[in-house]
Amino acid sequence: MQPSPIPQTGQDVADEPDAPAPPRRRGWIRRLLAHRSVQAVLALTAVFLGWLGWSLGSAMAAPGDDSMAARVAEWGRDHKLGPLVTFLESAQYKAHPPKVGGTPTGALQPAGAAAAQAGSGTSALKAVVPPRLVSPAGTPLAGEGTWEVLGSVRGTPALMGAYVRPDDEHTSYVAAAVSMDQRLLRFALHPGEVDPGPDNWGVPTSVPAGQRTGLMATFNGGFKVGEARGGFYLNGITHGTLADDGASLVYYKDGHVDIGSWGTEERMTPQVAGVRQNLNLIVDHGRVPAGVDQNVESGWGLTIAGKYFVWRSGVGITHDGRVVYVYGPALSVRTLADLLQRAGCVRAMQLDINPAWMSYMYYKPTPDPKNPTPVKLLDSQERPANRYYESTSRDFTAVYAK
Repeated sequence: MQPSPIPQTGQDVADEPDAPAPPRRRGWIRRLLAHRSVQAVLALTAVFLGWLGWSLGSAMAAPGDDSMAARVAEWGRDHKLGPLVTFLESAQYKAHPPKVGGTPTGALQPAGAAAAQAGSGTSALKAVVPPRLVSPAGTPLAGEGTWEVLGSVRGTPALMGAYVRPDDEHTSYVAAAVSMDQRLLRFALHPGEVDPGPDNWGVPTSVPAGQRTGLMATFNGGFKVGEARGGFYLNGITHGTLADDGASLVYYKDGHVDIGSWGTEERMTPQVAGVRQNLNLIVDHGRVPAGVDQNVESGWGLTIAGKYFVWRSGVGITHDGRVVYVYGPALSVRTLADLLQRAGCVRAMQLDINPAWMSYMYYKPTPDPKNPTPVKLLDSQERPANRYYESTSRDFTAVYAK
């Protein structure tokens, strides 16, 4: 019989029984909730979450067809969260910056009729065909800068559009310019549901059914009134303050518009129906002022991450009274102003910026002239072609045949 093995040093001969577990703390949640300070924090949290849900929900349900991203960004900036919004947009911008170099993938002419051919008929008015738009990118590509007719009134071209590359760096992008002949067109200012906001404007926040006959074009307005350093006036009502020297798009009761500095070229008269101000002129007396290169973020609007090259839009007037609208991606204030000047503008102003707000549509009177078909001037514009057939959050301009 073999002796039992001797246990090694430190080895237990038998397992020790488990130590008794400490008594489980019971009711700690109940005791925690009994503290008044905790109750106060929870009550404040509940109130805050309730307000947050109501406020953000109201922004999401507000009238208009703004995207969810645009609504959240606007809500954030309206509630002192601008730095956070800018940080998030900066991250997106850094992930997808404007491309340098390359060539456009699409056509460099809008879908229209050749301007020279369209203006050679027997209409009462002779068409004003602007000179070919000189490309800022250098030697023009096929079709670049050539004006195409987008709409005619009684046989005379009234809307003409052209595409160009915006500069010699961002050569894969396309900007658009439109020439609008005021001899054939009338312009109407419309308010937005949110900006300038509700009032007795006497004008709808859309182009509703029954008011679309003769509609030729629509385009976006400027910054929110609180950020435009100026005012919005329509039919005797003003939101904000009409600022001296502010760049002003002025609508007259006979349907024509003019652009200039308030108090200098433009002022209030009984013939004025509306005024839309936005910052300062970016073309004045046919020249681009040096100010367009200064304080780009604070002076010309908070762009995506404060970058220079973003979606921008602008409007100007030529020496012969035509109205020119320009918009596109990868534009700085300088390149926007340069395009307006190249298109013949003697005075011009920036309108809105960033992709959520850009819109230019022209309208085809088919198949129903009472409900013309909207067409985006640039396919790359984010907003849908029928944007202004629905109530919209921002002001805009509608252009009709006289």
